[in-house]
Parts: sequence; C-alpha cells; structure tokens
Amino acid sequence: MRFDKPLADRIRPVSLDEVAGQGHIIGKNKILNKILESKDIPNMIFFGPPGVGKTTVANIIAKATDKKFYKLNATNASVSDIKNIIGNLDTLLTPNGVLLYLDEIQNFNKKQQQSLLEYTENGKITLIASTTENPYFYVYNALLSRSAVFEFKMLEVADIVKGLVRALEIIRKDHSGTEVLCEKDVLEYIAECSTGDLRRAINVLQLSLVTTNMDSQGRLAITIDTVKECFQNKALNYDKMGDNHYDILSAFQKSIRGSDADAGVHYLARLVKAGDLISICRRLMVIAAEDIGLAYPQAVSIVKSCVDCALQLGFPEARIPLAEAVILLANSPKSNSAITAIDSALNDIESMDTGDIPLYLKDGHYAGAEKLGRMQGYIYPHSFENHYVEQQYLPDKLKNKKYYVPGKNKNEQISKQYWGKIKSNI
Repeated sequence: MRFDKPLADRIRPVSLDEVAGQGHIIGKNKILNKILESKDIPNMIFFGPPGVGKTTVANIIAKATDKKFYKLNATNASVSDIKNIIGNLDTLLTPNGVLLYLDEIQNFNKKQQQSLLEYTENGKITLIASTTENPYFYVYNALLSRSAVFEFKMLEVADIVKGLVRALEIIRKDHSGTEVLCEKDVLEYIAECSTGDLRRAINVLQLSLVTTNMDSQGRLAITIDTVKECFQNKALNYDKMGDNHYDILSAFQKSIRGSDADAGVHYLARLVKAGDLISICRRLMVIAAEDIGLAYPQAVSIVKSCVDCALQLGFPEARIPLAEAVILLANSPKSNSAITAIDSALNDIESMDTGDIPLYLKDGHYAGAEKLGRMQGYIYPHSFENHYVEQQYLPDKLKNKKYYVPGKNKNEQISKQYWGKIKSNI
C-alpha cells in the first residue's frame, strides 16, 4: 500500500469534535469550545507531551478567525522572522490583525520572546504558542502573564484507539479497492506502546500497512507481530533536561517516602529505561537522608554501597542494586527530623540576627586567645559522668531554640529516652 502524504497529516482533525482526548478543555461547554464560538481569541499557550493535539487545536482555532495566519517554529525561526510579520501590521495584508502560531516556544530566548510583547498587548498580534516544556519554567514572565495557559494531557489508550479507528476509516476510503483488516487487540497494542502519543501510533499504523503483504484473498491484515517489528522499542516520554524528568523523579521519591515499594520500582524502571543512572543514584542518596534519616541511619551506608555498585556495573546490571536500594528504602521506617532541623536553622540564619557565638566556645588554641576571653569557662563534657554536663551552646539570642524534634520511631525514641534520663539526673 502506498501513501501520497504522511497518514498523520491526512487524518488531522478539522474541528474540535474530531480531536482525540483532552476532555478537560475540549467538548460541549468546555473552555476551548467557548473561546472558538466567541471568536474573541486571547493569547494562549498550549503545553503537554508530543502527539496530543496541541498543533491541531491551534490550527483549528486559527482557521476560524478572520486574522492573517502565520506559523513559525521556534527551533529555526529568528527575530527577523518576527520583524517581517510585524512589518505587515496595519497594512492591506492584515486588516484584522495577525494570529501567530509559534511552535516550540521554549526554544526562543528572552529577547526573542520580548519582541512580541508590545504587539500581543495591544492586540495587533494574537499569539498561540505550544511547548512540550512547562511554560512556567521556559516562557518569559511578561509574556506568560498576557496569555491563557492550557495543559494538554497524555492521551489514554481509548483516545488513541479512537484516533486509529478514524485513520483506518480514511485509509479504507482512500484505498477502496483493498480490504484492510486490523483487529481491536492490534489497535490496543499500538495504543499501549505509543505512550500517549497519537502521532506515533498513526505512524506505526502506516508503517505496518506498508510492510504487510496481501494474503491469498487480496486483503491486508495487520498482525501484532508486524506491529512489534515496526515499534522495535516502546516509546518513553523522557527528557533529561525537561519537565517530565522532574515529574518522574518527584513521583519516584514520593512513592518511596510513602512506603510503596511497587510504585518505587515502577518509577525506577522508567528511569532505567531512560538510561538516567546519575539522577537515580543522586535521588536515592537524598531519600536515604531526607526521608528515612535517623529512623534507620544505616540506610545511608547501604544505599551508598548499592549506588557505588550501580555506577561500577553500569546498565543493564545496575538495575539490580538500584532495585535493592529502592525496596530497602520503601520498607524502612521513616523520619524527616534531620531535614526539618537543618531547614529550621537555615531559616533563622536567613531571617534574623542570631547573635555571636559564646566566647567560651570560640577557638582558644593560639597565643593571645586568653586575653581575648576565648574558651574561658568552657566545661569539658568528657570529664563528667556519662560524658555530659549542662552547658549553653547556642548563641544567647537562640538559647531556648529547639531545632531537632525526635521522630516517633524506635531508633529516635530510644535515643530520646536515653538522653532524657541522663539530663534529668543533672
């Protein structure tokens, strides 16, 4: 079977009703439909993963306006391209203004984004921008504040199957002389392996059709084996420098913190699949200190050993000690007393005058220190029973401050009881 143009372009929706998914913003009485019906189009920024309909929706909205339509891709556009568009404002070419669709806006630097400000503010240019990155990190604040932001979510399997069914209908119409067969389980397999990306799913469907031979009855029957050969590897939405990177790491740590070993291993698998060994190792060490902490202080040493093994082994074997560390941490008792204590102390240093160090705690191991009053009156704890003596260590302004609060776990409670007994006998 031959195709004159990519199938993904051939089946691109021409109305919002044909768009797959995005039910939270598209559909009857949903916000994008209301905007389109009003024809009063604001500046908008669409963000979300690839293949979820951002460009399609932007094109649909653009065609529904009476403005001159321009389309730029920020990966290869420049300020001069914007200046050319600005040069056509208030001319016979743009009697009703301009609607500019700017794809991949995250690739525009601050200066390039600023060049649009004046014209988006006075309404001569209506901007619809799309990005796969979180705009709150990548879009200039002044431009962001002048735009409505809409998140496009990863498509569900059912959404992608719906898009594939529509693609098959168009294929059968275009090639009416050929019977095309594709069972529901094959469509579902394509959808599952596309990881929310309809464009990828349609491209695999097209490749499967191209590589399928007609059977004895003159039919094209797509099989799962053919689809598997076309996929090679399942798609994974991951960018080591992007928003998705931090979303996975966040879910990874929260799952371990929540003592869910299964979820922890799942997100580890995503990171392993992406080959992001350094991020995994760094996050595991953080979790051992931040979330397990003094409830099981030996966890840091064990995790460090697992991390060292993983770094020496490399992938694929590194997955084994990493999984060991994840399961250990998820099943360990939890305490955040250490991070709470240090963050509280840092907050005091940043927000108030904490005062000077007591003189008797200052260094006195040099000539003249005694004349300066250094280390005079310091009491040596090891000279006393249990190696403890009551003494003020904090500056006067903080002398009653409590930064460390023992966690309610066996290890810290034993320590609390031990010191409580000793200090009560002083």
